[in-house]
Amino acid sequence: MKYRALGRTGERVSIVGVGGFHLSKPEDPQLAIRIVRTALDNGINFLDNSWDYGEGESERRMGEALRDGYREKAFLMTKIDGRSAKGATTQLEQSLQRLQTDHVDLLQFHEVIRMEEPERIFAPGGALEAMLWARDQGKLRHIGFTGHKSPEIHKHMLDVADQHGFRFDTIQMPLNVMDAHYHSFEQMVLPIAVSKQMGVLGMKPMGDPFILDSETVSARECLRYAMSLPVSVTITGIDSMAVLQQAFDVVESFTPMTPQERAALLARTAKAAENGVSERYKVSRHFDSTELHPEWLA
Repeated sequence: MKYRALGRTGERVSIVGVGGFHLSKPEDPQLAIRIVRTALDNGINFLDNSWDYGEGESERRMGEALRDGYREKAFLMTKIDGRSAKGATTQLEQSLQRLQTDHVDLLQFHEVIRMEEPERIFAPGGALEAMLWARDQGKLRHIGFTGHKSPEIHKHMLDVADQHGFRFDTIQMPLNVMDAHYHSFEQMVLPIAVSKQMGVLGMKPMGDPFILDSETVSARECLRYAMSLPVSVTITGIDSMAVLQQAFDVVESFTPMTPQERAALLARTAKAAENGVSERYKVSRHFDSTELHPEWLA
């Protein structure tokens, strides 16, 4: 396994991480547990999850996997949707219970997809207030945020943080070969995050799975492109042992793309990337879970 620094946190994380969303998909919970434990046994230490994945099932399965000494092998991250202090606290406590741990290594504000959400999070009585208290209590170690909709919203979140004198430890965003062409997080947000020495978490390397549906690029090329960016970890969904092995294989043979390889891949995917057709999370509500459940933001 290969590792990179997680920004300025002092942590080192595997260059590929296990995405939590897909762990609720297998019918057999034991398969999800096997995926997590096999990943940890082979050096992947970054585990992604969220309070709302599979109505809590992803966290429950991960919690079972982290028993019997496996928690010590993991850099464990989860996310919350709550924007108020009360809502955020309730969700964090539920996540800790499901994950069978007394703390997470990283807590992130999930799905920041509306321009007004940073102000809600930073307001008096907002979610950040509660998470700073939880950090002081040892229930989490680092704080970050995620979103998939718009690089402008990510930039606004960073601006609001600056206005409040707060520095996020991490930032999570879609970073893939199609994003490079359209309304790009890579072009608009990644340089800012690097300049701030944040831990950068790349997600949706295959567009879940709409980039692969374009038939212009392979899964291994998707992973290699994303891992070649200045990111700490590329989080990829894993719902089978074969997909986990694919991630191991890409890491084992990984070398960063050369400028020539990158240019060739971008040329090949340019047409398929037009108008965000391969990035539905940007141009539709397909991935906007809090649109379907606005009560989760309370």
